[in-house]
Amino acid sequence: MVIHLGESLSIVIPTINEVAGIAGTIDKIRVDALRKSGYDVEVLVVDGGSRDGTVEMARKFGARVVTERRPGYGRAYKTAFCHAKGDMIITLDGDGSYPAELIPKLVRYLSASGLDFITTSRFSSSRPTNMRLVNRLGNWILSLTSRVLFNTKFKDSQSGMWVFRKKNLKDILPNSDGMPFSEEIKVRASLNLDGVVEVAVPYRARIGVAKLKIFRDGLRNLLHLFRLFVTAGVRKRSNR
Repeated sequence: MVIHLGESLSIVIPTINEVAGIAGTIDKIRVDALRKSGYDVEVLVVDGGSRDGTVEMARKFGARVVTERRPGYGRAYKTAFCHAKGDMIITLDGDGSYPAELIPKLVRYLSASGLDFITTSRFSSSRPTNMRLVNRLGNWILSLTSRVLFNTKFKDSQSGMWVFRKKNLKDILPNSDGMPFSEEIKVRASLNLDGVVEVAVPYRARIGVAKLKIFRDGLRNLLHLFRLFVTAGVRKRSNR
């Protein structure tokens, strides 16, 4: 077993009314195994004002909770990143859809390979029934647009599970405070970092009520990609 003395991890989970899924999500992280490998680990939940017991449940399962009442998926992550203590940041949703049990494997891969950023694809190894067809179609359109505009290689531009080194945030932190945060962080990572890969992971049906508004958020994400494309700052940083 390789011991990673001094390395620290922040596992970041944004939530709003996820009491049905948050306990199982945290329980699958295998914090003890990570600590036995020498990592200093924190589970950081950034909550958007849940009223269903999410905060209490997260704390019961060992998470540190910070509150961000300003709306927005991206806003939640920006607040979390300010509070995160880890040298490495791992993200996932609190609805049980991402394989939290694979975090140790992804962390080892990032460290052993000298990578800067790992994102995940939910398609290569997932059952089609775990994502609605309309969601898959929207994701395909957005991912294709990202590949055409920015020459990225990602099959799943909307995935919310990433592993990266906190020191690189200055180069990849998105402008968006909303749902486009996810696609933008991948675009910026692809343009500004050298070691960026996409890894296929299983994807499960979410637990609880979905927050995504498919057509509204899909259109906003698409328009955001075009705004990024015409932003000189994004293109300038790509020509390092």
